[in-house]
Amino acid sequence: MAMTEITYETTAEDVASRSLHVSVPVESLAAAERKAVRQYARQARLPGFRKGHAPEAVVRRRFESEIRQWILEESLRESWQKILDESGLKPVAEPQIRNVAFEAGQPLTFDLMIQVRPQITLSTTGGFTVERTVPRVTEEMVREQLEHVREQRATWNPLDGVQPKPGHLVSVTVETLEEGKEPAAGKPHSLVLGQGSAIPELEDRIMALRPGETVDADVRFPDDHAEESRRGTSRKVRITLHEVKEQALPLLDDALAREVGEFDSVAALEAAVRTDLAAEANRTAEQGMREQLIKQLAEANNVPAPQSLVHRLVHAYAEAYRIEEAQFETFATSFQTIAESQVRRELVLEAVSTAQNLQATESDLDARIAEMAAARGTEPGKLYASLEQAKRLGELERALTEEKTFTWLLSQSTVHEVTA
Repeated sequence: MAMTEITYETTAEDVASRSLHVSVPVESLAAAERKAVRQYARQARLPGFRKGHAPEAVVRRRFESEIRQWILEESLRESWQKILDESGLKPVAEPQIRNVAFEAGQPLTFDLMIQVRPQITLSTTGGFTVERTVPRVTEEMVREQLEHVREQRATWNPLDGVQPKPGHLVSVTVETLEEGKEPAAGKPHSLVLGQGSAIPELEDRIMALRPGETVDADVRFPDDHAEESRRGTSRKVRITLHEVKEQALPLLDDALAREVGEFDSVAALEAAVRTDLAAEANRTAEQGMREQLIKQLAEANNVPAPQSLVHRLVHAYAEAYRIEEAQFETFATSFQTIAESQVRRELVLEAVSTAQNLQATESDLDARIAEMAAARGTEPGKLYASLEQAKRLGELERALTEEKTFTWLLSQSTVHEVTA
């Protein structure tokens, strides 16, 4: 390839990304500069010259920074177009541009990070054995759910002159004390003691107070605190306890059952709870079976977890969970294995659905929406419009494709039903 042409070379790649180093020769930059100067000369209005008649030397001086930016953007655009035309790459997003070097008299160089659609071929898609283990619904599980129902309908009654204990709802103000500074006015906030809403030493200090009392104390952050920078450190605080409340649970009787929903009695409520727990047990069994199958498929076909996709997923979840920048590395390390499994899962399912033509069709979508509409007592057209407005049709389509893909995959393997 002649040295006067834009050149590029692959510096790294995996099934989902390419890294290219690009060089734009001085001759191309000079041609871009001449083009930019002519455009600015035609459009510029400069004092002492008619529009379009300013000398190029004057235009260069007046619009030096704008022309430089125009050259850079034009060179990046031409380079990217050349790569698309010649490489056959099919990017799934705009490339990331890094390490730009743009000095006078030197070639323009930069790196492109390109995300491409992975192409995975599975040589083995059947012959596996998986277990569908359905957790048993126990009496203890039913009692726990009924207790949750009572807690949701509970009231909180104030207690006078008592020290709080775990399970009590307290209203407190906590102000940080710094030497030589007045504490900022804090606002009362509420928490239930013993539920991990506050660090243990702070809760201990609160439980030593009675309503209306204030104490200054040093509290130590635990060694396993979520914020690494605070682990093992201490802070002086002023704690004011305003109020203590105790939870009052309603009786588990027919009146509560009617309040919760359309249940005539406690027996009907308990039956509904059992039904819900059984449905959840079946969902758990289905999810476990699918995870087993994906794991075996990925291992049998050596499906990779491209780091470009893993990093993108980690960043997406960090953004969704609103992870602060200072906590990102800790989050990324703990989430790495989960992200790798999720990436392999998506690659496997996409490869199978594409190879077997299992993508959800318009008729599949219509049928599922009609089913959902009937369950909700509404018209399919209204539900479709609602899902479209909420931009959830794509989500439903992906779910249907996944269902069809797992149905096909399970038909190629053996499933053993197990009751835990």
